[in-house]
Amino acid sequence: MKSRMEETSSEAPNTRNLNDLPEELLLHILSLLPTLDSVQTSLISRKWRPLWSRVPSLNFNYQLFPPYEPPLDTRQFYAEFIDRVLISRPNSPVHTFRLSFIYHHYYASHVDSWLRSAVTNLRARELYLHFFIDLNFYNDESQNHIYDFRFSLLRNGCVEKLILMRCDLTLPAKLSTMRFGSIRFICFDHVYLEDPAVKDLLCACPNMEVLEINGCLGPHHLEICSTSLKGLILEFGYITEKKQTLLVDCPKLCSISIHSCDFEECVLKNASSLVEFHVDFLHQIDKSYRPWSNVVRLLEQAPNVKHLNVQNWWFKFLTSKNTFPESFVLHNLKLLVLRTGFTRYDRVGMAALLKLCANLETLILESPFKMEKDESLPEEILKKPVHLSMPSLKQVKMKAFNGQKRQGSFVKILLRQGVVLEKIVLLPDEVGQDEPLPPIILNRKVSQAWELVTEPNSG
Repeated sequence: MKSRMEETSSEAPNTRNLNDLPEELLLHILSLLPTLDSVQTSLISRKWRPLWSRVPSLNFNYQLFPPYEPPLDTRQFYAEFIDRVLISRPNSPVHTFRLSFIYHHYYASHVDSWLRSAVTNLRARELYLHFFIDLNFYNDESQNHIYDFRFSLLRNGCVEKLILMRCDLTLPAKLSTMRFGSIRFICFDHVYLEDPAVKDLLCACPNMEVLEINGCLGPHHLEICSTSLKGLILEFGYITEKKQTLLVDCPKLCSISIHSCDFEECVLKNASSLVEFHVDFLHQIDKSYRPWSNVVRLLEQAPNVKHLNVQNWWFKFLTSKNTFPESFVLHNLKLLVLRTGFTRYDRVGMAALLKLCANLETLILESPFKMEKDESLPEEILKKPVHLSMPSLKQVKMKAFNGQKRQGSFVKILLRQGVVLEKIVLLPDEVGQDEPLPPIILNRKVSQAWELVTEPNSG
């Protein structure tokens, strides 16, 4: 027989709410919110009142602040809010400090003060400093105001990850003789950089593992030399009349990604650790052969690449006097992401590449972005039968599948492949769809026949 207390307990309604959650969990939830929202949660109850001041991340997002006329009033409200937050909270360490702001020279001392507080007092490990939001937020006057980030500020802290967007960069004198040992990751996005600055930064950051240079004016003869670097991302996206060169000498480099970089000369040294290679150029008929031949030369110097992400331009070696070097074979390639169409022209290029990848196991096909139509191929090439060599291929994934005749013909080619191929995944084109469509999956059964597998909509 139940006691009276047990009966009362079993009949009591479940009144648990957010207040009953452990403080650790509440702090984690608040860390996912912009700081403007986490501060407002202090109005919920007495328990919530001090929580925002102990959140291990600060995220000051200018777009969340109500717009005023003129815009300087919005900046003033934003600046006063950050000042109050930094004064009100204790100097307990934070993991992340995010700042997105439409900078104006009037607020230079404010920004300097915020960053000193983040680095020195709060001991932030990650700094995300975005001084660009959206063109709609700018006028002709505001675009001329650029914040000057002084790199020497980081000497007083323990920053491991630094992301700078749309600002100037001032480096200390004799930077190469200094040591910023905590830094592991740097991303420069539209930051003006000179070639010596990049070289000195790598010397001053002996433990840096990832470097990203995106849309940065200035570099023309890049020397990326580091004994610690594992990941390199380069994207310029602008046209320069000066000749550009690239030298990469990083014995621990595992991954390299190059986008829209038209280097006159590329050299890759000590690349035995490189296993991931991603390259992408604009599709311009009269300018694409040189960067593409550079890609081949770089891959020649990286014999252990296992994952390759490229567009289908391999036909260019078939239509030029220069062909693939005899030594150029991708023996270790297991995964290939290929941006391609499915015309006869595309299949010729695909066949040329697959011939070099005897041990390829997974092929992912994506839609290409082309600014110009493909050039025509000579008749003697078009008349030759196209043989797609896939002796080790186990899985093919085709993205943006819309059932067009050329795509269907390619699927039929895949279905006729040898017994090694086990799975074909067709991901429907989602353009114009209200919700994502389920993938179409073809599995090869033990009897060697193909079986259609339907999966429920993941959306």
